[in-house]
Amino acid sequence: MGETNKDLSNMNVGDVVTGTVVKIEDKQVLVDIGYKTEGIIPISELASLHIETAGEVVKEGDSLTLKIKKIEDDEVVLSKKAVDSEQAWKDLEDKFNSKEIFETVIKEVVKGGLVADVGVRGFIPASLVEKHFVEDFSDYQGRSLLVKVVELDQEQNRVILSHRAVIEEEETAKKNALLNSIEEGQVIEGTVQRLTNFGAFVDIGGIDGLVHVSQLAHEHVEKASDVVTEGETIKVEVLSIDRDNERISLSRKKVLPGPWEDVEQRVKAGDVVQGTVKRLVNFGAFVEILPGVEGLVHISQIANRHIGTPQEVLEVGQQVQVKVLDVNEKEERMSLSIRELEQEQAEKEYKQYEKNEDQSGFQFGDIIGDKLNKYK
Repeated sequence: MGETNKDLSNMNVGDVVTGTVVKIEDKQVLVDIGYKTEGIIPISELASLHIETAGEVVKEGDSLTLKIKKIEDDEVVLSKKAVDSEQAWKDLEDKFNSKEIFETVIKEVVKGGLVADVGVRGFIPASLVEKHFVEDFSDYQGRSLLVKVVELDQEQNRVILSHRAVIEEEETAKKNALLNSIEEGQVIEGTVQRLTNFGAFVDIGGIDGLVHVSQLAHEHVEKASDVVTEGETIKVEVLSIDRDNERISLSRKKVLPGPWEDVEQRVKAGDVVQGTVKRLVNFGAFVEILPGVEGLVHISQIANRHIGTPQEVLEVGQQVQVKVLDVNEKEERMSLSIRELEQEQAEKEYKQYEKNEDQSGFQFGDIIGDKLNKYK
């Protein structure tokens, strides 16, 4: 505070003075600046944002740094806003250059975005509030948000802030940390984000990895939606990481029990099962009897007669009944036979034929017996 009875001729517009609040009126504040009459701060010169009453900003006894706006007769008009604004622009310039993240309170929700008090009026356009679309901003009033200065123009009195940039920066930092921490062969949980015709993108904690359609299951998968759904949590193994391009290849197949796992518990020698002919080779046919489990029907086991090639009897996609001859889970091999079933069927039919023959033989004998009795 200056000394009392300061001479008005020593004061000029633009000077910075210190004063003490002596009275708060509805639309102005009276300040002792060491002059014979109190200086006046109009409500419009108290803050950069609109206020209803002067008491929102200052209270009696406050010591303020003020700028002289106008000197008329014995009246000195002062501005708190001008001093705050100058300091604010300096601070904002520093924050803008250093890309600093700082906290600010939302004072107003306006058309097209939010207004924050950063010493001057700071504006957060709707598109820079969140990453996602916000329908209604009303509950942002009075909230504290972390922001960055993204545009600054003192001449135009333009301060553009962004909360979205802070979120994106955090996500990038998290993503980089994750990229550097994961390793090939690691098994992690992820959430299926979106499905495409070539696979599924899975979020593994802030970064998406691709599970190619060939890595979704042990069996052949036509489209990802046959196996997984969006939003589903799945376990995946990291196949490869391209850190420069932020590409991660994942596999769901690798963490699923293999199709041959416990196969000896499910299929035993002597079992008769239904299968699909998958491939024909010159030495036989491979038949799938469980998803991902194929057994070989050797050419000698295809038919109950000699054949030159499997194609003479079978075609790919054909459904066949096979008898399991042998199962080896460790080597993932299985021997199957169609011939044995045909033989068994033939024997059965022959036995039935013999039985019918015997029965008809007895009947014939009985009839003959009856006839002969008539002649006795």
